[in-house]
Amino acid sequence: MLDQISHPISKEIVVSGLSYLGYRRVIDALLAEGKTTGSNHSESNINYTKMNVARMNRVDKIGKVSAEMESLIKSINNPQTWLIISEAWCGDASQSIPYMAKLAELNPLIELKIIFRDENPEVMDHYLTEGARSIPKLIGLSKDLEEELFTWGPKPKYLRDRFKAYKVDPKGISPKEFSEGTYLWYARDRNKSIEQELFEAISEIQNK
Repeated sequence: MLDQISHPISKEIVVSGLSYLGYRRVIDALLAEGKTTGSNHSESNINYTKMNVARMNRVDKIGKVSAEMESLIKSINNPQTWLIISEAWCGDASQSIPYMAKLAELNPLIELKIIFRDENPEVMDHYLTEGARSIPKLIGLSKDLEEELFTWGPKPKYLRDRFKAYKVDPKGISPKEFSEGTYLWYARDRNKSIEQELFEAISEIQNK
């Protein structure tokens, strides 16, 4: 049994969260109005959101869950809530959330909900990454929300380390080139790193 912890995630927050399909519908509706999620509806954020829709469509279509991962997810026999903190303009979220949704679909005991970072600062500030409001963030909880089972995010370890190294020494690589390299890596990785990291986190819980 895990120790009970204190966190700001209430039943009301979970209920207000969106399903993956609901999340996609909200994004599409906002784009139709020339907007995105959050308060910053700049042209760049809207363009990022449009690109992210294409990326999510791609993962929806070609993303695969390994047999080993599928077996692990189906072995979960206690109800869980998977709460994701995100925003539509976040590129990393567009790569990982569709895959997480595929996992949740494999087991009816997993309820996946998505909330927006800027609308839930009290939750986001409890799950900072090195002091930053980095997203996406996945928090696995018991159904009654009394136990935090695992967390993941905002991106695979390889990319977190790559970003740290870039901040220390860009080595002449422009931000645009760095970003393009990130999405090339995602395309080549095909969610394998996300899967491995989540497999380890969920296995640890299952083995307790």
